[in-house]
Amino acid sequence: MSRKFEGGKLVIASHNPGKVREIAELLEPFGADVISAGELNLPEPVEDGTTFIANAKIKALAAATASGHVALADDSGLCVHALNNDPGVYSARWAGPKKDFTLAMQKVEEALNAASSQDRSAHFACALTIAWPDGHTESFEGQVQGTMTWPARGEKGFGYDPTFVPDGHTTTFAQMEPETKHAMSHRANAFKLLVAACFEDEN
Repeated sequence: MSRKFEGGKLVIASHNPGKVREIAELLEPFGADVISAGELNLPEPVEDGTTFIANAKIKALAAATASGHVALADDSGLCVHALNNDPGVYSARWAGPKKDFTLAMQKVEEALNAASSQDRSAHFACALTIAWPDGHTESFEGQVQGTMTWPARGEKGFGYDPTFVPDGHTTTFAQMEPETKHAMSHRANAFKLLVAACFEDEN
């Protein structure tokens, strides 16, 4: 039986304003008084996990422990199948210290060109962990399958979105309107599981 969030303050364990805003909008119907780790000036923990869930747990537990409130963290990335699911948990690191995702997308394309396989399939993965100050956690993972494309297309997304075409579509995530992407994204799929387990009434 999953533990339920019973309302009140909820810390989003992120210093990214865009991510905080998106998560806050998704949680608005559930009585959460959302505040970010950045607003609380909480330190950013070292993310040294080897899976998305491990890194989400690190961030959520750090924020819950430091703030004394329930905290929610996400960790996400691009997994390219012909590259043994790289860049995976290191998706941000491929963009370098300046977070240059134009460089990161170029690195992925060069790696695909060098690979022996012609497979360009990939998926985005998102792990969400909600943590309580007593150390209890609940984790959920969502994915969206697709294909890598080149050159990059679109200005609306971020990260690797301009080179990812979700299955069943002909446009990249970066060419889609945000509400279209959010309806099918890896984060949306993880949120559905989180909400069903920890936010919605059992009735």
